[in-house]
Amino acid sequence: MVGRTLDWKEELGRWLKPFLDRLGHKARRQMCPLYISGLIGPGDRKSIQPMAERLALGEYDQLHHFIAAGVWDAAPVETELLVQANRLVGGSDAVLVIDDTAIPKKDAHSVGVAAQYASALGKTANCQTLVSLTLARGEVPVMLAFFPRAGRASGLGLERAGVPTEYRTARTKPEMALAEIDRVIAAGVRFGYVLADAGYGISAAFRQGLTARALAWAVGIPRHLKVYPADVRMIWPVAGRGRPRKRHVPDILSIAAEDCWPTPHGRTSAGAPVRKESSRLVLPPSVCA
Repeated sequence: MVGRTLDWKEELGRWLKPFLDRLGHKARRQMCPLYISGLIGPGDRKSIQPMAERLALGEYDQLHHFIAAGVWDAAPVETELLVQANRLVGGSDAVLVIDDTAIPKKDAHSVGVAAQYASALGKTANCQTLVSLTLARGEVPVMLAFFPRAGRASGLGLERAGVPTEYRTARTKPEMALAEIDRVIAAGVRFGYVLADAGYGISAAFRQGLTARALAWAVGIPRHLKVYPADVRMIWPVAGRGRPRKRHVPDILSIAAEDCWPTPHGRTSAGAPVRKESSRLVLPPSVCA
């Protein structure tokens, strides 16, 4: 049993070495393996004091300082995470999965806590919403990023939590996801496709952002989302009465996405959209969704 424990700790040390090299400070390099051991080791309570007791550290001040009071730049460690994830599962057949989760919270002081939809509860509740990026290949996923939506706490709360000034502006989940995708690409992470659910697929700006980055993607969309065929054209309508129109409109009527889904007989559940009678075409063919 002792031999297995030593082997386990040695393996953990080998796995952590590239991350420890990025920490720099000697005390941080000493505390990090202990903290990780406490998280993945036995015991239900994962707060600092019970973990310190299980690890026989005596005083837990150093471990508490490592987590709560240490001031250090996380960017080198985050960069190493991207390097290691790319080494393990990166490649042209890997996928980058965009998702989010909610952490119910009662307090109003944590960053990003607000009354919002909590996916874990299936209803609106006081919670943090966190945007996540996961690199996966086959059946092996590796988490790359896990960021809470900031900007919803008070200025004092954001300052107390140490949120950088550039991140104190409220951003939507699709905006955060695109920014993180740019960071992942800049770090050289390799993947073939981007996947996301309808919470992101409903955003036209998100879909357009993926296309603008020349990424292959597949996203979910709500069944009621209005869609058009690929040969849709934009026309300049002439108003029969009232003020002149200021925007172009599609030359074909939209249908709900669910009406495009194949039926068991191989046909769509609705007929083809009816093209509007108009010859006032001023823009080249385009795709709307």
